[in-house]
Amino acid sequence: MAVVEAPTRTRPWVLACAVFVVVAVAQRLYWIAGGRWGYTACDRTDLVDPAGGCGADQVVALPFWSGWGAVGVGVALAVVLACTVRFPGSRATAGNWAAAALLLVAAFPLHLLFEIPAALAGRPSDWRDLGARLVLLAGGVLFAGLANASGPRRGPAVVGYRPVPLWTRRWAYVAAALPVAGWAVPHSLWVLGVPVGISEQELNDIERNLSTATGLAITLVPPLAGLLVLGLVQRWGQQFPRWVPVLHGRQVPRPLAVIPAGVVALTLVTYGVLSIAVLVGRLLTGDTRWSDVWDGWAVTATLLVFLGWGVSLAVTTTGYALATSTDAAMTASEDRSVHEPR
Repeated sequence: MAVVEAPTRTRPWVLACAVFVVVAVAQRLYWIAGGRWGYTACDRTDLVDPAGGCGADQVVALPFWSGWGAVGVGVALAVVLACTVRFPGSRATAGNWAAAALLLVAAFPLHLLFEIPAALAGRPSDWRDLGARLVLLAGGVLFAGLANASGPRRGPAVVGYRPVPLWTRRWAYVAAALPVAGWAVPHSLWVLGVPVGISEQELNDIERNLSTATGLAITLVPPLAGLLVLGLVQRWGQQFPRWVPVLHGRQVPRPLAVIPAGVVALTLVTYGVLSIAVLVGRLLTGDTRWSDVWDGWAVTATLLVFLGWGVSLAVTTTGYALATSTDAAMTASEDRSVHEPR
């Protein structure tokens, strides 16, 4: 039986994804065999010697998902790649998108958004964990690229700026405002020692565990990142500005805007939903009291901020994708040609 080769445009993506899967599985097998290079045993809620992996060398038996469970996931990803090569089509594309979503959620980019600035500011951090998350993030982007390349062919990209709908602009402003009002403002007050919406004990923990530089990094990075969403509704989100060397005036590739925004939106929504579910579960079991929620209402509200931020970013990204699609551009071109005087 002849083997159907993957289309030319998918081959680089298939190769890159295959390298990622092989390396990831090989690392897990190395851990199962007893090696501990790159492995971390740190508990994210109680870091002890994070630079050394919190005693990773002393771990005898790996947790399931760090060992054989991860190997099983790698085998499943290999099957997805094999199906992409052997049976190209919509099902293979859907499998690649599912693989990308799985890796991106596992990487939890929101964690990277907070931890990396804090680590650079001097806070003791588990670099093994951060490195592993960056690798998973790269794998998710690779599978997303493969899904995009294995999808139906699109017409040639239309150069120029296409205004986004008004509803997209409104959602973009919400997505930019939420991390400022819901994250930067309360965290700024806490760093300054003002106990707004948190208990005195929580405020003391913040003052004891966070340096000024770390507090500023954690406070400022999310709202600054949130401002990038405005690019989805401005000209510079579709065409590189004049001040960008070499690329100025050229069209911004759609995946360069859609994929990162979609990744962050998915992560924010996932984090918000799971965190709220955990809180509701603790309330139902009595592990958390309503009085505790009220005393720390600003912390609880942060969960809603993340969820709202993710939803608004997802809607904005959808509007950008629709406005910059080839079909939308062709429709706009046809409308202009119909109304032009003959």
